[in-house]
Amino acid sequence: MRVSVVSLFPGLFKGYSSEGLFAKATEAGIVSLEIVNIRDFATDKHRTADDEPFGGGAGMVMKPEPIVRAVESLGDGFNDGDAKRVVVSPRGKLFKQSIAEEWSGLSHLTVICGRYKGIDARVTEILDAEEVSVGDYVLGAGEIAALAIIDSIVRLLPGFLGDQESAETDSHSTPGRLLSAPEYTRPREFRGYNVPEILLCGNHGAIEAWKRRKSLQITLEMNPSLLKNVGLTREETAYIEALKRGRTEDQTVG
Repeated sequence: MRVSVVSLFPGLFKGYSSEGLFAKATEAGIVSLEIVNIRDFATDKHRTADDEPFGGGAGMVMKPEPIVRAVESLGDGFNDGDAKRVVVSPRGKLFKQSIAEEWSGLSHLTVICGRYKGIDARVTEILDAEEVSVGDYVLGAGEIAALAIIDSIVRLLPGFLGDQESAETDSHSTPGRLLSAPEYTRPREFRGYNVPEILLCGNHGAIEAWKRRKSLQITLEMNPSLLKNVGLTREETAYIEALKRGRTEDQTVG
């Protein structure tokens, strides 16, 4: 997969791309990352990339000309059907795991990083780009949001992770997109806290049932909206209703 980033601060991506799994995936040819500096496509001697907004108001707006030139410098192929351009913006569509899964099938992803008060709105129209947000908050650097989007996508590429099942069982990727159950490892006891006995019993069916109930419980507590799209059994529905009434897991599970 080819990933292109258009940014005013390309240095922010150097550490990420040179460390850990991403560096290994680059060496293996699973993913390539190219960073384009927007200022390289400004035509004045000061390499100006922003200006005051029309209509007044505080802050500065990123100019369209250098951004469009920077993206166009990446070459043809955008209309092949498996390439996409996105602009990270707090007013964009909320980025979710389902989108990461969809975009992991692209051959080329271009991410345009906003700064200041944002990017001239004509950029998205001219480049046929889609605005995407990583959450209901504002970051000072679109590069941070871009890294989050890129990381969530490339880790789904075949061969990126040593164990693909690890990605398939993450929160938001579990069946029904539940939040995942808590995980434990050695030692069995640490500072008076013990690993739940069920995980030590060797009964894989019982363990999976426990993890499923925990996923339902945590999803109900932390992000109940996810339960709307989950196919629940009658027993699971009764379990959730019991949790809503304030009963403990010990009281609801025999």
